[in-house]
Amino acid sequence: VQLQASGGGLEHAGGSLRLSCAASRDISSIPWMGWYRQIAGNQRTFVASSSTDGTKNYSGAVKGRFTISRDNAKNTVYLQMNDLKPGDTVVYYCYADPMARGARDLFTWGRGTLVTVSS
Repeated sequence: VQLQASGGGLEHAGGSLRLSCAASRDISSIPWMGWYRQIAGNQRTFVASSSTDGTKNYSGAVKGRFTISRDNAKNTVYLQMNDLKPGDTVVYYCYADPMARGARDLFTWGRGTLVTVSS
């Protein structure tokens, strides 16, 4: 599967953005998909994930502000980001875990999309 992320940009603190991750094939059979984010020079950190059984997980930093969702008809995973904070300013990467291994080294990654939040 190939992933194409989009939707990043510049927003003011308190504003909203929606990231999209379009997959090259049917995502209804991909057990886990989600988002990580990365500050330059640091490891990628988990943001949110969504499974085919409807389970959703969020990091503590975004829980209550971000919502992950899937649109199987469009083969797309979304990350709705509300109440943005300057600390959300990083590059966001979508991923797919088609074998449900839970190992980042085995994930398929999309190219990052930059989110910048001004104070």
